[in-house]
Amino acid sequence: MEEKIKINPALQKTPVAEQPPLVRNRNFEEVCLGYTEEEAKAEAARCLNCKNHPCTEGCPVNVKIPEFIALIAKGDFEAAYQKITETNALPAVCGRVCPQERQCESKCVRGIKGEPVAIGRLERFAADWHRANGKKAETAAAQNVKGKVAVIGSGPSGLACAGDLAANGYQVTVFEALHTAGGVLSYGIPEFRLPKAIVAEEIDALKAKGVTFELNTIIGRTITID
Repeated sequence: MEEKIKINPALQKTPVAEQPPLVRNRNFEEVCLGYTEEEAKAEAARCLNCKNHPCTEGCPVNVKIPEFIALIAKGDFEAAYQKITETNALPAVCGRVCPQERQCESKCVRGIKGEPVAIGRLERFAADWHRANGKKAETAAAQNVKGKVAVIGSGPSGLACAGDLAANGYQVTVFEALHTAGGVLSYGIPEFRLPKAIVAEEIDALKAKGVTFELNTIIGRTITID
Protein backbone atom coordinates (compact mmCIF):
# COMPACT_ATOMS: atom_id res chain seq x y z
CA MET A 1 0.00 0.00 0.00
CA GLU A 2 1.34 3.43 -0.95
CA GLU A 3 2.39 5.57 2.00
CA LYS A 4 -0.07 8.40 2.66
CA ILE A 5 1.50 11.77 3.32
CA LYS A 6 0.17 13.61 6.36
CA ILE A 7 -0.58 17.18 5.30
CA ASN A 8 1.33 19.89 7.17
CA PRO A 9 -1.35 22.50 8.06
CA ALA A 10 1.13 25.38 8.48
CA LEU A 11 -0.06 28.53 6.70
CA GLN A 12 3.44 29.92 6.31
CA LYS A 13 6.37 28.52 4.35
CA THR A 14 8.98 26.58 6.30
CA PRO A 15 11.69 29.18 7.03
CA VAL A 16 15.00 28.75 5.19
CA ALA A 17 18.39 29.57 6.69
CA GLU A 18 20.34 32.56 5.37
CA GLN A 19 23.66 34.14 6.14
CA PRO A 20 23.21 36.75 8.90
CA PRO A 21 23.40 40.33 7.55
CA LEU A 22 26.59 41.12 9.48
CA VAL A 23 28.26 38.07 7.94
CA ARG A 24 27.05 38.36 4.36
CA ASN A 25 28.04 42.02 4.14
CA ARG A 26 31.65 40.84 4.27
CA ASN A 27 31.59 38.16 1.59
CA PHE A 28 30.14 37.35 -1.83
CA GLU A 29 28.98 33.83 -0.97
CA GLU A 30 25.41 32.65 -1.52
CA VAL A 31 23.01 34.31 0.92
CA CYS A 32 20.34 31.58 1.04
CA LEU A 33 21.65 28.33 2.56
CA GLY A 34 18.79 26.07 1.47
CA TYR A 35 16.66 23.52 3.31
CA THR A 36 17.87 20.62 5.41
CA GLU A 37 16.29 17.24 4.70
CA GLU A 38 13.81 17.59 7.55
CA GLU A 39 12.88 21.14 6.55
CA ALA A 40 12.34 20.04 2.95
CA LYS A 41 10.09 17.16 4.02
CA ALA A 42 8.08 19.48 6.29
CA GLU A 43 7.58 22.01 3.51
CA ALA A 44 6.76 19.30 0.96
CA ALA A 45 4.05 18.02 3.32
CA ARG A 46 2.24 21.38 2.91
CA CYS A 47 1.36 20.43 -0.68
CA LEU A 48 -2.29 19.41 -1.08
CA ASN A 49 -1.62 17.51 -4.35
CA CYS A 50 -4.54 19.32 -5.99
CA LYS A 51 -6.52 17.40 -8.58
CA ASN A 52 -5.90 19.90 -11.40
CA HIS A 53 -2.27 20.78 -10.52
CA PRO A 54 -2.52 24.55 -11.19
CA CYS A 55 1.13 24.99 -10.19
CA THR A 56 2.23 22.84 -13.13
CA GLU A 57 0.18 25.01 -15.46
CA GLY A 58 2.03 28.04 -14.10
CA CYS A 59 5.44 26.52 -14.85
CA PRO A 60 6.86 27.49 -18.28
CA VAL A 61 8.36 24.02 -18.75
CA ASN A 62 5.53 22.14 -16.99
CA VAL A 63 7.63 20.51 -14.29
CA LYS A 64 5.55 17.80 -12.59
CA ILE A 65 5.49 19.79 -9.38
CA PRO A 66 3.10 17.82 -7.14
CA GLU A 67 4.83 14.59 -8.14
CA PHE A 68 8.35 15.72 -7.25
CA ILE A 69 7.13 17.37 -4.05
CA ALA A 70 5.38 14.15 -2.98
CA LEU A 71 8.66 12.27 -3.48
CA ILE A 72 10.46 14.77 -1.25
CA ALA A 73 7.78 14.37 1.41
CA LYS A 74 8.44 10.61 1.33
CA GLY A 75 12.19 11.16 1.61
CA ASP A 76 13.00 9.88 -1.89
CA PHE A 77 15.10 12.88 -2.84
CA GLU A 78 16.92 11.33 -5.80
CA ALA A 79 13.63 10.29 -7.40
CA ALA A 80 12.38 13.86 -6.89
CA TYR A 81 15.40 15.18 -8.79
CA GLN A 82 14.87 12.70 -11.61
CA LYS A 83 11.20 13.69 -11.84
CA ILE A 84 12.17 17.38 -12.19
CA THR A 85 14.74 16.66 -14.90
CA GLU A 86 12.13 14.94 -17.05
CA THR A 87 11.19 18.46 -18.21
CA ASN A 88 13.80 20.81 -16.74
CA ALA A 89 17.48 20.57 -17.69
CA LEU A 90 18.65 23.17 -15.13
CA PRO A 91 16.96 22.49 -11.77
CA ALA A 92 19.73 23.89 -9.54
CA VAL A 93 19.63 27.15 -11.49
CA CYS A 94 15.84 27.40 -11.72
CA GLY A 95 15.45 26.59 -8.05
CA ARG A 96 17.48 29.70 -7.28
CA VAL A 97 16.65 32.36 -9.85
CA CYS A 98 13.38 31.37 -11.56
CA PRO A 99 10.60 33.87 -10.62
CA GLN A 100 8.45 31.24 -8.92
CA GLU A 101 6.41 33.88 -7.10
CA ARG A 102 4.98 35.03 -10.46
CA GLN A 103 4.72 31.58 -12.02
CA CYS A 104 4.13 28.25 -10.27
CA GLU A 105 3.77 29.58 -6.72
CA SER A 106 1.28 32.23 -7.80
CA LYS A 107 -1.08 29.39 -8.81
CA CYS A 108 -0.67 27.37 -5.60
CA VAL A 109 -3.95 26.77 -3.78
CA ARG A 110 -2.21 27.05 -0.41
CA GLY A 111 -1.59 30.70 -1.25
CA ILE A 112 -5.31 31.49 -0.95
CA LYS A 113 -5.26 31.34 2.86
CA GLY A 114 -1.59 31.75 3.62
CA GLU A 115 1.68 31.39 1.76
CA PRO A 116 2.06 29.08 -1.24
CA VAL A 117 4.22 25.99 -1.04
CA ALA A 118 7.90 26.96 -1.44
CA ILE A 119 8.23 25.23 -4.80
CA GLY A 120 11.46 26.99 -5.75
CA ARG A 121 13.18 26.12 -2.47
CA LEU A 122 12.13 22.49 -2.87
CA GLU A 123 13.40 22.33 -6.44
CA ARG A 124 16.72 23.76 -5.28
CA PHE A 125 16.83 21.24 -2.42
CA ALA A 126 16.32 18.27 -4.76
CA ALA A 127 19.00 19.53 -7.14
CA ASP A 128 21.49 20.24 -4.36
CA TRP A 129 20.82 16.88 -2.72
CA HIS A 130 21.54 15.16 -6.03
CA ARG A 131 24.78 17.15 -6.46
CA ALA A 132 25.94 16.05 -3.01
CA ASN A 133 24.64 12.48 -2.94
CA GLY A 134 23.50 11.35 -6.38
CA LYS A 135 25.41 9.07 -8.69
CA LYS A 136 27.39 10.99 -11.28
CA ALA A 137 26.16 10.34 -14.78
CA GLU A 138 28.61 8.67 -17.13
CA THR A 139 29.45 10.68 -20.21
CA ALA A 140 27.23 9.59 -23.07
CA ALA A 141 28.79 8.40 -26.27
CA ALA A 142 28.26 10.75 -29.21
CA GLN A 143 25.00 9.88 -30.89
CA ASN A 144 23.64 10.76 -34.27
CA VAL A 145 20.33 8.98 -34.08
CA LYS A 146 18.21 11.84 -35.39
CA GLY A 147 20.90 14.18 -36.73
CA LYS A 148 23.09 17.07 -35.66
CA VAL A 149 21.88 20.36 -34.23
CA ALA A 150 23.84 23.56 -33.63
CA VAL A 151 22.71 25.87 -30.84
CA ILE A 152 23.99 29.45 -31.00
CA GLY A 153 24.51 30.92 -27.54
CA SER A 154 24.87 29.16 -24.21
CA GLY A 155 22.51 31.29 -22.15
CA PRO A 156 19.55 29.77 -20.29
CA SER A 157 17.47 29.17 -23.44
CA GLY A 158 20.43 27.69 -25.32
CA LEU A 159 21.25 25.33 -22.46
CA ALA A 160 17.63 24.27 -22.03
CA CYS A 161 17.31 23.69 -25.78
CA ALA A 162 20.51 21.63 -25.83
CA GLY A 163 19.32 19.52 -22.91
CA ASP A 164 15.98 18.74 -24.53
CA LEU A 165 17.58 17.92 -27.89
CA ALA A 166 20.17 15.63 -26.31
CA ALA A 167 17.44 13.84 -24.34
CA ASN A 168 15.62 13.25 -27.63
CA GLY A 169 18.58 11.64 -29.37
CA TYR A 170 20.25 14.51 -31.19
CA GLN A 171 23.97 15.27 -31.34
CA VAL A 172 24.19 18.85 -30.10
CA THR A 173 26.98 21.42 -30.34
CA VAL A 174 26.57 24.74 -28.53
CA PHE A 175 28.54 27.69 -29.94
CA GLU A 176 29.39 30.47 -27.47
CA ALA A 177 31.06 33.80 -28.30
CA LEU A 178 32.56 34.28 -24.82
CA HIS A 179 35.18 32.21 -23.04
CA THR A 180 32.78 30.76 -20.43
CA ALA A 181 29.43 29.11 -21.09
CA GLY A 182 26.28 30.22 -19.30
CA GLY A 183 25.37 33.61 -20.73
CA VAL A 184 23.53 35.74 -18.19
CA LEU A 185 23.86 32.92 -15.64
CA SER A 186 27.65 33.37 -15.67
CA TYR A 187 27.96 37.05 -16.51
CA GLY A 188 24.79 38.75 -15.31
CA ILE A 189 23.74 37.23 -11.98
CA PRO A 190 25.93 37.95 -8.92
CA GLU A 191 27.69 35.18 -7.03
CA PHE A 192 25.65 35.66 -3.85
CA ARG A 193 22.47 34.95 -5.83
CA LEU A 194 23.72 32.18 -8.14
CA PRO A 195 27.20 30.72 -7.52
CA LYS A 196 29.25 30.16 -10.67
CA ALA A 197 30.06 26.64 -9.45
CA ILE A 198 26.36 25.75 -9.69
CA VAL A 199 26.21 26.95 -13.30
CA ALA A 200 29.37 25.01 -14.15
CA GLU A 201 27.94 21.80 -12.68
CA GLU A 202 24.70 22.17 -14.62
CA ILE A 203 26.76 22.59 -17.80
CA ASP A 204 28.84 19.53 -16.87
CA ALA A 205 25.58 17.58 -16.55
CA LEU A 206 24.73 18.54 -20.14
CA LYS A 207 28.19 17.48 -21.28
CA ALA A 208 27.58 14.11 -19.62
CA LYS A 209 24.50 13.78 -21.87
CA GLY A 210 26.72 14.24 -24.93
CA VAL A 211 26.36 18.01 -25.51
CA THR A 212 29.59 19.65 -26.69
CA PHE A 213 30.54 23.31 -26.31
CA GLU A 214 32.62 25.46 -28.65
CA LEU A 215 33.71 28.61 -26.80
CA ASN A 216 35.26 31.80 -28.19
CA THR A 217 33.26 31.27 -31.37
CA ILE A 218 31.28 34.17 -32.80
CA ILE A 219 28.78 32.84 -35.31
CA GLY A 220 28.78 35.15 -38.31
CA ARG A 221 32.41 36.10 -37.79
CA THR A 222 34.48 33.16 -36.47
CA ILE A 223 32.24 30.77 -38.38
CA THR A 224 29.59 31.74 -40.92
CA ILE A 225 26.04 30.45 -40.74
CA ASP A 226 26.67 28.47 -43.91
